Amino acid sequence: MEHSPLRNLRYDIPSSIVVFLVALPLCLGIALASGAPLFSGLIAGIVGGLVVAPLSGSPLGVSGPAAGLAVIVYGAIEELGAYPTFLAAVVVAGITQMILGALRAGVIGYYFPSSVIKGMLSGIGIIIFLKQIPHAVGYDADPEGDFAFIQHDGHNTFSELTWMLKALNPTATLIAAIGLVILILWERPFMKKLSFTTIIQGPLVTVVIGILLAMSLGAEEGWILGADHMVAIPVTEGLSGFVGQFTLPDMTAFANPAIYTIGVTMAVVASLETLLCVEATDKLDPFKRVTPTNKELWAQGIGNVVSGFIGGLPITQVIVRSSANIQSGGRTKASALMHSALLLTCAYAIPKVLNMIPLAALAAILLIVGWKLAKPALFIAMWKKGKSEFIPFTVTVLGIVMTDLLTGIALGLVVAIVYILWDNFKLPYKFDITSYKAGKPIRIEFSESVSFLNKASIQRTLNTLPDGATVVLDAQNTLRIHPDVVEIVGEFQINAATRDITVECLGFDSTISETPLEDFEENVLLKPKAKATGVRKLFKGK
Repeated sequence: MEHSPLRNLRYDIPSSIVVFLVALPLCLGIALASGAPLFSGLIAGIVGGLVVAPLSGSPLGVSGPAAGLAVIVYGAIEELGAYPTFLAAVVVAGITQMILGALRAGVIGYYFPSSVIKGMLSGIGIIIFLKQIPHAVGYDADPEGDFAFIQHDGHNTFSELTWMLKALNPTATLIAAIGLVILILWERPFMKKLSFTTIIQGPLVTVVIGILLAMSLGAEEGWILGADHMVAIPVTEGLSGFVGQFTLPDMTAFANPAIYTIGVTMAVVASLETLLCVEATDKLDPFKRVTPTNKELWAQGIGNVVSGFIGGLPITQVIVRSSANIQSGGRTKASALMHSALLLTCAYAIPKVLNMIPLAALAAILLIVGWKLAKPALFIAMWKKGKSEFIPFTVTVLGIVMTDLLTGIALGLVVAIVYILWDNFKLPYKFDITSYKAGKPIRIEFSESVSFLNKASIQRTLNTLPDGATVVLDAQNTLRIHPDVVEIVGEFQINAATRDITVECLGFDSTISETPLEDFEENVLLKPKAKATGVRKLFKGK
C-alpha cells in the first residue's frame, strides 16, 4: 500500500527526529507554564505517540501536552491543592472524551469555515515566530510553550521583543543564526539532490552544531551560555529513579465533585483543540487524507486516561508538532509513534546529553516552522478570495496573536457567521425593481435547499414586488424547505390578494410534503387536510 508505515520509514524516521526536537522543549515548557512537574510534560508527549497514535485515524497528527490548556491546568492544580488530585481530573477528562467519541461529537469540527482554519494556522505560525525570537538571542525568561499574549513573566508577546534587547547573548545569537542558515540551505533544491540530506535532517545538524558551539565558546568571557539557556530535563539515577517520576492519581479524589467539573471543562477544550487541529492537519496533508474525527476523540480520550493514571498532563492533537511532522516529510502515524519512543528513550538514557542542547538551536527550528505556517503568499491568496474570506481569516489571525488560540478562533467564527448570514440575506433571492417591466411575470426560483437563513432575503424580495404583478414562485428543483420559509410564502399568498398580485406556486406540494402545516393551516382558517392537499389549497393562485 502507498501509505504503509513500513514502506515509508525512509520518510518517517527523519521526520520523527525533527518532531522529537520540536516536542522536547515544548513538553517541558508547557509543564512549567502549567505549574506542573517538568516530567509530566514528557509523560504526556510519550503517551501522545505511543498510545494515541496507534489508536488514532490521523496519519500525520501528533499529540501531546497543549499550550491552550496551560491556563486551565495551572488554575486547576491551585484549586485542587495537589498534583495527584489533579491527575484524577485528567482521567475524568479522558473518559468524557471517550463518551463524546461514542456519541459521534467529532462532526463539530466540520462546521468551522476554511477561512478560520487557515487563520488559525497563520496565527499560530506568527505566534511561534514571535515567541522564538527572544530564545534565539538568549533571552529565556518566558518558558517554551507559553503561546498566550500575556506571558508568565509579566510581559506580552511584543514587549518581550524590547526586553530581550537588554539581555542579548552572543553565543545564543550565533547558534540561532548558523542554525537558520543550515535550515534554509537544507531546503534548497541543490541540497535536496544530495542523498544524505534525506537521512540526516537539517534540524539535527542544527542541534549538533549548537551543542558544539556552546561547548567551545563556554569558557570565553562574555560568551558563556548558562544552564538556564539549555534544555532542562530532570536527571535521575537508575531505573528506579526514572520510574519514580511517574505519579499515580489520588484515588480518593474521585469522591471530590470539583474534579468532575474540571475534568469535563478540560475535555471540552481539549476536544475542540483536537478537532480544529485535525481539520488543519488534513488541509496541510499533501495526500489530502481525511481523519475520522469520532475515532480521534476516542483515541484522545484513552490517551488522557492513561496520561492521568501515570502522572502526565492532559493531551490534545497539537498543530505545532503536526505541522513540523508534515513539513519534515512525515507520511504515516509511524512518525508520531517514533518521536514518542525517542522522548522515552532519551529521557531515560541520555538526559544529560539532552540538557546540553541550547534553546537557541531549537528556536531556529521553530522559527522555520512558524514562517512556513504564516507565509505572506497565504495572506495574498486569502485577499484574492474576497472580503468574505479575508476578513474572518484576518480576525482569526489577530485574535490568536493578541489573545489566545480559542478566543481568536471564536472571534473569527463569529465574523464568518455574520458573513454567511449577510450573504443569505443579500444574494440568493434578489429582485431588481428597476428592471421590472409591467405585464411580464416575475419568476423567483428557489434553490435545492432553502433554510431558515434564507428567511430575510425571501421576505425582503417579496416585500419589494410591485403591486399588480404576476409572480411565479418555483420550487420544482427544491428538495427541502424550512417551515419558516413556508410560513413566509403562505403569508405573502394571503397578502398578495390585497395588493392585486397574482401568485403561482410550482413544486411546493412535493417539496414540503414532510413539513408539518397543521398549525399554519389553522391560523389561515383552512380545515385540516392531508399534507399535500393542504399545501395545494394553501398555495392555489387567487
